[in-house]
Amino acid sequence: MFILKKVLAALLLPPLGPLLLVAIGLFLLPRRPRLGRTLAWSGLALSLLLILPASVDLLLAPLENYPVFDPAVARDAQAIVILAGGRRRNAPEYGGETLNRLTLERVRYGARLAHQTGLPVLVAGGTVLNAGTPEALLMRDALERDFHVRVRWTESASRDTRENANFSAQILKQSGVQRVVLVTHAVHMRRSLAEFAAAGIETIPAPTAFLRRPATRGTMLNEFPNASTAYAGWYAAHEWLGLLAQRLGFGG
Repeated sequence: MFILKKVLAALLLPPLGPLLLVAIGLFLLPRRPRLGRTLAWSGLALSLLLILPASVDLLLAPLENYPVFDPAVARDAQAIVILAGGRRRNAPEYGGETLNRLTLERVRYGARLAHQTGLPVLVAGGTVLNAGTPEALLMRDALERDFHVRVRWTESASRDTRENANFSAQILKQSGVQRVVLVTHAVHMRRSLAEFAAAGIETIPAPTAFLRRPATRGTMLNEFPNASTAYAGWYAAHEWLGLLAQRLGFGG
């Protein structure tokens, strides 16, 4: 089921998903011209919607609706949980593998909060298809070596957000921890909070790396598609698909 979920996500998400619509539409054009044109134009429109800054902001708005973390609301928190977001496999300068951009952004912010609050830290993340070093081990190494933050708990078996929550909850409850500060990307927070709530852990959101554009947007050039908005569009689509899978009971 896990592998099937990953394959379906790859087929549905950009850039492949919209391109497949265009390809199917063009294939059907000689025999079913009306359907073929509809599919092809739909794929093109979807591609544009997922890279245009204005439409990407609309997709992000309901996801990135959690405020910046305020230490004052975390007085009764017992730990910080930092979720993994992937790793870089080709990192010879680090001896083979290291954190990717997503995980590093989360680790950096989690380290800042650990220094601010003094709370113990749990890192969560395993491997996809049991290949390579578990992400939690890479996170622990970076936190302790580069950010001088001691990691108390390491959850290194999970493969997705639901398993992050369930496996972390088992570890935390054994230590009597019921309320945590949760660190992940702002766009990923909605899905993560739901999974941790289902696992019986109270969470205080600490979102980082907001993808939505600031209110002051500068020149008209900022309204044109670029690599950053294409990435944000992919991530927004990924989260909406994840929320749908969550609602259908297929995990986060």
